[in-house]
Amino acid sequence: MRELNKRRRTPAKIGAVIIGLGLCSGTALADEGTAGGDGGDFSFRLGGYARGWASMNLENQPELKQVGKSSRNKLSMVRGSINLDADAKTGPIKWKAITRFDREYKTNYLNDLEDLRATNGTAVGGHSGNILENYNAEELREFWFEFPIGERTTVKVGKQQLVWGESDFFHAMDLVNGYDLSWRLFFEGENEEWRKPLNLVSTKIRIPEANGMLAAFVRPGLDRCKDIGNTYDISGGRWFFQPYRGFDLTAVTDKDCDHPSGDYDDWTGGARWSGELAGLNYSLAWLRTFAADPVANSAFAPYKKAPSGAVFDLIHPKISVAGATVSGYSDTFDTVFSAEVAYTRDQPYNIGTGSLAAPTVAGNVGLGLGGVKLKNTVTTMLRADKNLHFEDLLGTSRPSFSSVQLFDTYVLDFNKRDDLVRLFAYGTRLTEHSTILTVFTTLNYRNDTINPGLAVGVDLTHGGGFAIPSVAFVLDDHWSAKLEADIFWAKRSNKQQFSNQSSQLFGYFDKASQLVFRLTRQF
Repeated sequence: MRELNKRRRTPAKIGAVIIGLGLCSGTALADEGTAGGDGGDFSFRLGGYARGWASMNLENQPELKQVGKSSRNKLSMVRGSINLDADAKTGPIKWKAITRFDREYKTNYLNDLEDLRATNGTAVGGHSGNILENYNAEELREFWFEFPIGERTTVKVGKQQLVWGESDFFHAMDLVNGYDLSWRLFFEGENEEWRKPLNLVSTKIRIPEANGMLAAFVRPGLDRCKDIGNTYDISGGRWFFQPYRGFDLTAVTDKDCDHPSGDYDDWTGGARWSGELAGLNYSLAWLRTFAADPVANSAFAPYKKAPSGAVFDLIHPKISVAGATVSGYSDTFDTVFSAEVAYTRDQPYNIGTGSLAAPTVAGNVGLGLGGVKLKNTVTTMLRADKNLHFEDLLGTSRPSFSSVQLFDTYVLDFNKRDDLVRLFAYGTRLTEHSTILTVFTTLNYRNDTINPGLAVGVDLTHGGGFAIPSVAFVLDDHWSAKLEADIFWAKRSNKQQFSNQSSQLFGYFDKASQLVFRLTRQF
């Protein structure tokens, strides 16, 4: 975690001033950004948005309840962001730069979590002092240039996002970039905001004779350690998995990006062919990348290298992924059907079910601290997208977009004697299949200015799920707002840290239900 906290300790009030200035000066920025016009060999445009969030806890959480404090109805987040997006053209070369400034106010709830870190001793030795260091940031998110080679080929060089795959909620092939899930983990938003751009050289080659296009990329290992894989709020913040809120895991662990299995200096890359055949859109892809979710390299059972952390290091071993997608429209059902399948070689999992105090039957250290084992997996997504006609029934302005997705992860050569766990710090056994069903619908009123929505997901293997009712408002050409509730339920969840209680996916989100409001000013 050495690089995760290299952020300036700017007070929240300065962030509030920045957000206010951004809201007031949006129109001026937009006007200045058009200098140069759109014609000729040079053009320049500057735009972006200022955005604010506020969220409130809807439930009492066991971590605070155990110390006699309440979390229900407390503000869990007051956050502001300014995103500046610049586009330019110099002759045949296109340029893009995106920078973002994020600041948060320390709510009473965050103060309570910070106090918990002092109570359990993780504030001493943890990598972050002020809990806002988890959430305040400023970064150049993207900076790339793109140029053509002949009439068929384009090349893009620089810090960028590369999106492969078809799924919205869960990602089978969208593994080129990791996601920053540290300040939010489960409310709806644009993936472009959460995805972590990487320094890549990517290309697209159009081949009309085969009715398709070849895309490829290489990552020459120029990124920072914190850019690799998914980033979670493991410093005891609001989105750490239950029951670890208020426990700064960085006190006993580091993030090791120099591990032999996951050295961030190593080159990675991939290739993807997409085309159309017999009325179907399809793609074939292969990539070499880093495992999105980290695993623990335990001090009790080191994997290829002794960890530097007191208990374990987080590592992202490299994996190889081969995948395919297909989609097409059915006249019979008036529906677009899609499928995606990804075969992952050497997906890493931790070993050791049960608690630390009770070693597993296999004799391994519990809570996933018994080592690392590689397994091949197959991830499958089936999807159906359809416009539903609610104009007469519900009075909508136009047909309503709806989607159903079934997502399954299958561990090949599964054997209970391997004693694999789903996630480190939990002693819950990994299952051969993990299947999630999601459904979402968006309604449109008053010419798309009022847009209610509902997303629901259910874990068909382990129980539990989520529901996200929401309504989005387009207030005028510049202002928009959204209100949503993120509601979770679980069949089983851990209430005590480092216990052997069973907790699968939605057990991690137990008691984390939120009400979220978002206001955006585009310019």
